Amino acid sequence: MISHHFTLKQLEALVWVADLGSFRKAAHHLNTTQPNISARIAGIETTLGLPLMLRDAGSVRMTPRGSEVLAQARIILQEATRMIEIAGRPDLVDDRLRLGVTELVAATWLRPLIVRLKEVYPNVSVELTVDLSRNLDRELVSNMLDLALQTAPFGTATSGNIDIGNYGYVWVAAPALAQQLDANDVTQAALIKHPILTHTRHTQAYLEVVEHFDTKSAGTMRIVPSNSLSAAMHMAMDGLGIAVLPRALLAQHLSEGSLSEIPHSWRPSPLRVAARYHAERAATFVRDAAEIAATCAAGFEGMPLDQTK
Repeated sequence: MISHHFTLKQLEALVWVADLGSFRKAAHHLNTTQPNISARIAGIETTLGLPLMLRDAGSVRMTPRGSEVLAQARIILQEATRMIEIAGRPDLVDDRLRLGVTELVAATWLRPLIVRLKEVYPNVSVELTVDLSRNLDRELVSNMLDLALQTAPFGTATSGNIDIGNYGYVWVAAPALAQQLDANDVTQAALIKHPILTHTRHTQAYLEVVEHFDTKSAGTMRIVPSNSLSAAMHMAMDGLGIAVLPRALLAQHLSEGSLSEIPHSWRPSPLRVAARYHAERAATFVRDAAEIAATCAAGFEGMPLDQTK
C-alpha cells in the first residue's frame, strides 16, 4: 500500500516546492515550517532512493526523474480530492485560494463572489490581491496566484481560461460640467478643452484614447492617466475633468446623478475580463472558483455579460 511509504502531506509538499521554487514559500503556503517541508521531501527521496530536486543558491530545480514523480504526485492528489467530490463534502477542503483581481472586479462583483465561495467551500480562506492586470499576469505565471480575474490583453497563455464578459466604456463628467457641453453629440474638439481622465499608461484603453485624440487640433490636450479607476472616477465627480471609464464601475453614480453621461460617438474597445488559472495543476476548488466568478459576474445588478453598449 502506498500509505506505508508516502503521505499526502509529503506529496503536497513536493508539488508546492516545485511550483513555488522555494522551500520557504512552500512552507508559508502550507502554513508550516521550512524544516518540516525539508523533512517531507527528504522522506520521499529516501524511500525512492533517488534525488528529486537540485538545490543551489536558493533555487530549486527538478531532476528528470523528479519531474516524473512530480507529475504522478499531482495525479494522486487530484484523485484524493475526487473522493471528496464523490462524497459531496466540499467542507472537507481545508486550503487557501490565492485570488488576484483587477480594480474593476473589486469594485463591482467581488463581494458576492467571496460570499458564494464561503458558502460552497467554508474552510477555504481567500488571500486577495488587487492590482493591475499586467502585475496579476506576472504573479500567475510565477505561481504566486491560483486564480486571476483580469483584463485582456494577457501577457502569457494559460491552460485554464473562462471568458467572463466584455465591459463597455462610457464618457462621464460632473453634472455642472456636462451641462456646458452639447447634449446631443459632444465633439472631439469640445472634449479636449478639458482634462481627459482614464486608465494608467500602457493599458489598451489609454493607448486607444491617445490615438483617438492624436490630431493637430489637440495641441492643448491633457490626458490624465491613473492606475486607480476609482480615483479617476472621483476626480470626474469633483469636476476636475471628463472621464472615460467602464460603465459597470459608474452604474450607481450615473443612477444617483452624481455623474452625467457625455454623448461622444467614440469609445475605447470594451474591456475583456477572464478567469485564468493553470488547469494542469489547479485544485478542484480553484476551477470551481473560476466558474463561480463567471456566475457572479453575470448576475451583477442584472447586467448581461456583454456590456458594450
